[in-house]
Amino acid sequence: MAELAMFAAARQIAGEASREIPGSTVGEVLDSAIGRYGASFADVLAVSRIWINGQSLARAEDSPCCDTDEIAVLPPISGR
Repeated sequence: MAELAMFAAARQIAGEASREIPGSTVGEVLDSAIGRYGASFADVLAVSRIWINGQSLARAEDSPCCDTDEIAVLPPISGR
């Protein structure tokens, strides 16, 4: 299972900073996370950047992943 690391609003909605989630692609992992955390999490994903092992993904859905990968959800952060 890949490690899903969640930041800012994604972490707040999930109620945890990370979790191992099954999937052979980043899209499958994110779909499983939506199933676990709900529609609010899906809304945050729609505006988030997705990274795998420290590298930004332009098209996350089809990117393969494995048990040793870390997938990060980075929502936009606003502030002054």
